[in-house]
Amino acid sequence: MNLKLIGVVLSVLVISVLALGCTGTDSALKGSAKPVEATWISSLTTEDTVSIPLAAVDKHTNVHFKVNTDIGELAVMAYMLDDEISIRSNVCPPCGSIGFALDRSTLVCDACTTTFDASTGMGIGGACVAYPKESIPYNVSEGNLIMKLDDIMIAHQETLKAN
Repeated sequence: MNLKLIGVVLSVLVISVLALGCTGTDSALKGSAKPVEATWISSLTTEDTVSIPLAAVDKHTNVHFKVNTDIGELAVMAYMLDDEISIRSNVCPPCGSIGFALDRSTLVCDACTTTFDASTGMGIGGACVAYPKESIPYNVSEGNLIMKLDDIMIAHQETLKAN
């Protein structure tokens, strides 16, 4: 084989190895330039609290879950941003979506592609920009993220209001 052919073969191998290292598992997406789609997980409601496993957010980076309340079934999202977890109402009222991808520091609505600042929940651009994603306070206990049911309902109701 000539040296030129060997160089081409080596280049193809290097590119292939690099490409394989950037795809595959959820953990590989954490540092990726690709948006991280939300993964559905289950929550546990006990009296007036809701909990989700911290490990699920750590593994998937961006999760969403549903909670049954007195005002109906509500969608909630939790995601990791700069080593901090944010939990927010997961609804885009005008378009009716309940899903957001995490694109670096931006939340992107799965239906209308309106963008929101992931650290504040405030709208950046798009058709539904006037409906910021309200934050839900939480505590960490025994490997779980614990939220009050009332706080989830309040965040949902606030997200339904245009600012």
